[in-house]
Amino acid sequence: MKAPFAKPIDALTGDLATNLENGLSSSEARARLSRDGPNELAETAPSPWWHNLLAQFNELVIWILLAATVISALLGDWIEAGAILAIILLNALLGFIQERKAEAALSSLRKLSSPQSRIWRDGSLHHLPAAQLVRGDVIELEAGDRVPADVRLINSFRLKTQEAMLTGESDPIDKNATAVMPPAAVLPERANMVFMGTIIVTGKARGVVVATGMHSELGHIAGFLQLEEREPTPLQKRLEEIGRVLIFACLFLVALIFVLQLIRGESFAHTFLLAVSLAVAAVPEGLPAVVTISLALGLQRMVKRNALIRRLASVETLGSVTVICSDKTGTLTRNEMTVTEMVADSKHYQVTGTGYLPEGEFLDSSSQRIEPPNDAQLTRALTIGLWCNSAQLRPPDDQEKSWQIVGDPTEGALVVAAAKAGLRRDSSSQIVHEIPFDSDRKLMSVVLSRPNEVNLVYAKGAPEILLEQCAWEQGRDGPIELTEARRVEILGESRAMADRALRVLGLAWRELDPGAPVPNECDLVFAGLAGMLDPPRQSARLAVGRCRSAGIRPVMITGDHPATALAVARATGIAAPNDNAVSGTEMDRLSEDEFAARVSTIAVYARVMPEHKLRVVKALRARGEVVAMTGDGVNDAPAVKMADIGLAMGITGTDVTKEASDMVLTDDNFASIVNAVEEGRGIYDNIQAFVHYLLASNTSEILIVLFAAVIDWPVPLLPIQLLWINLITDGFPALALAMEKPAADVMQRQPRPPNEPFFNRLRAWRIVLHGLLISGVMIGGFAWGYRKGEVGYAQAMAFYITTFTQLFFSFACRSQRYTLAELGIFSNPWLSIAVIVSGLLQLGLLALPLTREVFFHGIAGFGSDWLVIFLLSLTPPILVELAKVVGRWLQARTDRTSH
Repeated sequence: MKAPFAKPIDALTGDLATNLENGLSSSEARARLSRDGPNELAETAPSPWWHNLLAQFNELVIWILLAATVISALLGDWIEAGAILAIILLNALLGFIQERKAEAALSSLRKLSSPQSRIWRDGSLHHLPAAQLVRGDVIELEAGDRVPADVRLINSFRLKTQEAMLTGESDPIDKNATAVMPPAAVLPERANMVFMGTIIVTGKARGVVVATGMHSELGHIAGFLQLEEREPTPLQKRLEEIGRVLIFACLFLVALIFVLQLIRGESFAHTFLLAVSLAVAAVPEGLPAVVTISLALGLQRMVKRNALIRRLASVETLGSVTVICSDKTGTLTRNEMTVTEMVADSKHYQVTGTGYLPEGEFLDSSSQRIEPPNDAQLTRALTIGLWCNSAQLRPPDDQEKSWQIVGDPTEGALVVAAAKAGLRRDSSSQIVHEIPFDSDRKLMSVVLSRPNEVNLVYAKGAPEILLEQCAWEQGRDGPIELTEARRVEILGESRAMADRALRVLGLAWRELDPGAPVPNECDLVFAGLAGMLDPPRQSARLAVGRCRSAGIRPVMITGDHPATALAVARATGIAAPNDNAVSGTEMDRLSEDEFAARVSTIAVYARVMPEHKLRVVKALRARGEVVAMTGDGVNDAPAVKMADIGLAMGITGTDVTKEASDMVLTDDNFASIVNAVEEGRGIYDNIQAFVHYLLASNTSEILIVLFAAVIDWPVPLLPIQLLWINLITDGFPALALAMEKPAADVMQRQPRPPNEPFFNRLRAWRIVLHGLLISGVMIGGFAWGYRKGEVGYAQAMAFYITTFTQLFFSFACRSQRYTLAELGIFSNPWLSIAVIVSGLLQLGLLALPLTREVFFHGIAGFGSDWLVIFLLSLTPPILVELAKVVGRWLQARTDRTSH
C-alpha cells in the first residue's frame, strides 16, 4: 500500500473515509479515538506506588533511626523500639502522601497546558485538545502552530516548516500541497506532508491527519526522547543551600550535646538515641516536599484566576516584577470587535449592533437607514472583508448560548458586518491562494476564483501600508486614479476614526492578471475603510490601579494606530492626559543611548514591529527593571523569551509563543496578569512563613536540650518525645501555612528586589528570637515540673508545652504584619483543622495505657498544672502578636515624623 505522501489527495480521502470540506462527524471521531487511542506519545511508565513508598526509607536519617530502633530492642526496651518504628512508618507515610499530592497537582497543571488544535468536525471549526485528533481529521494550520500530528496537506499558502527536530535541517522547508511524491521519497523530501512536533514558520494550510501518537514519524523515534527532568527553581536551590547549612549546624550542636551527655556519665546507648532523635527533630527534612506542594497548590489557585504557570521558577520572579508590557487588543480590551463605521466612495456609514450577533443596520451620514445591496461601493468593501478572512461565524448551539467567532476577533468583526448586510460566502467561489497576514507586512491578500469570471485579488491591512500598494480608488462608475491629495485625505479619515478609539483596516481589490498564479499586491483599487470598536475591559482600569499601588509600571505595546492606542491607554489609566504614544518609526530614529534615556518614561508604544518589542525589553532590563512581556504572534516569541516573565495569550497566542513563555493567560486578560503577581507574592510569603515556623520550632528543641546539658540538668525531652513532636508539628501545620491566601496588603508593597536573600537580616533575627522565646517557656515548664523532684513529670510537662507552643505559634506565623484577630482565626480553615487534629492526637497520648507508658512512663495527668501548660504554651504566640502591634505603631510614628 502506498504511503500517504505518494497518493493523490482524492485517493487518500477515500482510504481515510473523511470529508475534506466538513471533516469527520463527532460520532465517527469518538469511535476512532476509542479504537486508536489518544494522539499522545507514550511516556515513561510512572513508578509504582510501592516503589515511591519504599523510597521514603532510603534516607540517611531513617537508616540512623532504624539503627537506634535495633539498639533499643537489643537493650530489651521493646516498647520504645516499637514506638520508634511506628513513628518511622508514620513519617514515611506522611512524606509519601505529600509527594503524591505534589505530583498530582503538577500533573493536573501539565494537562491544562496541553496544546489545542483547530479541527473541522460536523462541518464547523472547533478548538479541541490535540490529544483528541484521529486519522481522517481535517485541521487548519498557520504560522506559529506546532503541528499536532502527521498531516497530508490539502491546500497551502506560502507554507514553510521548521523540521530540524526530525531531519537536522535548520533552514525552513517549503511545502506544496499539490505535489504527489514518489513512494521512495525520504522524509525531508515529502513536500506535501507536515509532521508531528514540527513548527509552522510562515503561511497557512489545511490538511488531513494520516498518523497520530506513536504511529507518527515522531512516535517512531520517541524512544530517543526522554521526559524533561524538573529543574529545581532558584528558590528551591536556595532552600537546599539553607538546609545544608542547617544540617551542619545541627550536627555540630547535636555532637556537642552528645559529648556533654557522655561526660555527665549517661549511657552510650541512651545518649546515641537522644542525639539521633534530636538530629531528626532539628533538621526540617519535610521542607522540600512542603515547598513543592506550596508551589503546586499556588499554581492551581492561579489557574482558577486564568493564569497558567509553565515554569515553577516564574512564581518567584512574579514578586519582583516592576514593569508589565501589555498588548492592547484582547488584553486591555474585551476582544469583542464590532465594526461600527465604514467608509466607501468618500461616504461614511454607521453600523449598529454589538458583539457577534449578526443583526444591525447601516445608517448614512444623516442617520437614514440604507440597504447595502443598493449601495455597490459599500457592498464591495463588505465583500472584501468577508472573503479576505479566515474567521468563521458560528450560531448558538447546545454548548454555546450566543453567536461565536472561531478565529481572529478582528476578522470575525468583518464577517459579522457582512452578515448584517445579508452577505454570505458563495459555495461556487473559492479561495485558491492566500498570502497570510504577518506583523512585518501588516497585509493579507487572497485570490478568489469565480465560475466563468476573472479571478479577483482581495486585500486588507493597515491603511497607511495598504495605500502604498494602491494606484486607484473605487468610484461610483469604476476605478479612478488615486491622487496624492486623496491619499492624504484618506489617511486623515483613518486618523480621525482612530482618535475615536477605533481600530481601522483598509480594504482593496484588483482583477488578477490572466495566468498569474499568485496575488499581485500592487496597483490595487482602494475600496474603503472599516472601523471597529473593541471597548476597554471594565477590569482593566482597576487592574492598572492595583499595578501602580504595587509599584509596578504598566506599559502598552501595540501594532495599532497611535491615536487608537492612546485612547485606550488613557481610558485604562496607563497613559496620563498629556502623554503621547511613541511609534515604531520614531523608535528607529532614536539611538540606543537616546532610547535608554527615555524608555522609563514611555507609557505607550504604537505601530510597533516584533523587533521593537525586543528592543524595549532589552532597554528596560538594562536599567535593572524586572519585565513581564505579553505576546501572541510567532514573531513575539523572542521578546517573550527574553523577558523575565514571558506571557503568552491562551486564546489568540500561537503555540510557538506559548512554548517560549513562562505563563499563559487563559483569558487573554490584563487583570489576570495582576492576579498572578498577587498570587506569586502570596506563595512566596507562604513559603517564608512555614520555613520560619519550622526553623524557629526546631531551633527551640535544640536549645532546650543544649541548655539542660550545659547546666547539668536531666534531658528535658525523651528521644521518643522528640520524634513525636517532629511528626505532628512539622507536617500538617506547615502544609496548612502553605495554603494561606495572599495578605490584604500584598499589592500595596513595592516589588521584592530580585537579588534579595530568602531570609533578610531582620527575618533571620526573628527566627532566632522566636526560637529562644519558645525554648524559654519550655525550660520554664520543665523547671516547674522538676521542682517537684520528678524527672519524668518534668519531661512530660516539657513535652506538652513544646507541642502546644509550636502548634499555637503556627497561627502567629501566618503573617509578619497582621495579627490573628485581624486575619480571622478561621480564615485559614486548613491550619485550624491541622492544629485541632494535632492537639487531639497529643491529648490522646494520655488516654491510652500503652502510649501513656511509652511517652510518660506511667504518668496519668497534670491536675492543676494543665493551667500552667496552656498559659506557658500561649505566651510565645501572644508576645509575637503584641510585637506586631508595637512594630506597626512605631513604624507609623516614624512615618509621621519623617513627613
